[in-house]
Amino acid sequence: MAGIRKIALFGMGLLIAVTAPAQQDVIHPKDTSALHPPPGAKVAIVEFADMECPMCGMENPVILQAVEKYHVAWVRHDFPLPQHIWSFQAAVNARWFDTKSKKLGDDYRNAVFASQASIESKDDLQKFTQRFAQQNGVGLPFVMDPQGTLTAEVKADAALANRIGISETPTAWVVTQHGYKQITDFKNLYSMLDQAEVGR
Repeated sequence: MAGIRKIALFGMGLLIAVTAPAQQDVIHPKDTSALHPPPGAKVAIVEFADMECPMCGMENPVILQAVEKYHVAWVRHDFPLPQHIWSFQAAVNARWFDTKSKKLGDDYRNAVFASQASIESKDDLQKFTQRFAQQNGVGLPFVMDPQGTLTAEVKADAALANRIGISETPTAWVVTQHGYKQITDFKNLYSMLDQAEVGR
């Protein structure tokens, strides 16, 4: 029965993803402080995502492949949506893995996105996180965020998203030292990066 439920939920997630608009409305950011490449980079993708969001899961490998092809920076911000039951905890978990290494944190995010269909609850997420840690030779603490530092970081990202005016995920921009352009259709990501590279 659980397997049938998972298949049904996965199917619903795909339906949502397929029926969601291919293009997002252009945001006119109220706060542009995050829309710059990080130090040492000329071009970057700045993304606000929710690890439980089906569209984020679909677009994550697209961004990953583009980053690998163009060797541009990828600045990932958390924007867990309130209707998603485990996305906030997943964001906190990712921050914890970041403290071990940025690569490990990003590997965790990518693994969660790839495994969304098998994660229905916080308990499922905990089991997934334990397996991921074991596979990577990392011991999880009894309490992931005892001081609330990582939770505060996730909340700060969400507050930043609200200041910008973001209302859906994924929301992302290609940013350069000269400006920023929102990715309203991820099919155009490569052409946008081509233009950004020319403008370096």
